[in-house]
Amino acid sequence: MSAALLSIDGLCTHFFTRAGVVHAVQDVSLRVGVGEVLGLVGESGSGKSMTAYSIMGLVDPPGKVVAGRIAFEGRDLCALSAEDMRQLRGNRIAMIFQDPMLTLNPVMRIDAQMVEAIRAHDKVARATARERAREALIRVGIAAPEERLQAYPHQFSGGMRQRVAIAIALLNNPALIIADEPTTALDVTIQGQILFHMQKLCRENGAALIWITHDLSVIAGLADRICVMYAGRIIEEGTTEDVLARPRHPYTRGLFDSVPGEAPPRQRLRQIPGMTPSPLDLPPGCAFRLRCPRADHVCEQDPPMREGGGRGQRARCFHPLLARAARELQ
Repeated sequence: MSAALLSIDGLCTHFFTRAGVVHAVQDVSLRVGVGEVLGLVGESGSGKSMTAYSIMGLVDPPGKVVAGRIAFEGRDLCALSAEDMRQLRGNRIAMIFQDPMLTLNPVMRIDAQMVEAIRAHDKVARATARERAREALIRVGIAAPEERLQAYPHQFSGGMRQRVAIAIALLNNPALIIADEPTTALDVTIQGQILFHMQKLCRENGAALIWITHDLSVIAGLADRICVMYAGRIIEEGTTEDVLARPRHPYTRGLFDSVPGEAPPRQRLRQIPGMTPSPLDLPPGCAFRLRCPRADHVCEQDPPMREGGGRGQRARCFHPLLARAARELQ
């Protein structure tokens, strides 16, 4: 892997509510290299988005990062002041949200929003900033950019709004882009176009990308490495090739089995039994053990991350899937 651009060690983000402490992110550690694409995969509620918000410093009360270190370009983000973090956000680190209207102001024209995003970090003339905004729209495949700059968000389709949000994220040539399921609500054609543009722009700019999704088919053609999350923890990580071909954690295997294209003809899809445990009341030991076909009394202890499988592949499991065990579950 290339030199680490982002390094997270032991990240814990909790929400202190009247009902108790919500363990949204638990002991997450990961690395993202310069120019690397990392796929963060898991069910809804697994902690993917909250990990991203923790990186961006967007965790609001009653949530709080209670432990861990987030190092970006050698700086500990958890130790930065609010003003220093604001200077990084949208400049060196950018985020694309699932809903583009979290980025776009509905009462401002697109040109005003893009010019403001540029001049907040780069003291250039308004005309220069506007030209950069026009070029950014061209780069994400928006036709008639001069006309679109004068439009309001409600005058765009969902796919076009998402492209504008991507263009805004790329305005200041960030070193790291975090994309939180930005294509989930879009049709397959628009999704494919946006994925193509993201890959192209990352190659051209050398930016690293964290792509958060539950869609394994997207990750297969996009990411260099995959981290699988469950109940606030990373339970498997490795290269995309290794994790897709030889998943070692039973949860990862269950995710793949639930993909329609993986099921044999005329057979029902295999599904993971039960429900994801509440982060308010996580079971002791392995959080997946109550749903796991290979669990035993040993799983009542907290499993460590163990090396195995492919190059640098690791799984948080006492009974990682071997070739024969994987066949038993099929």
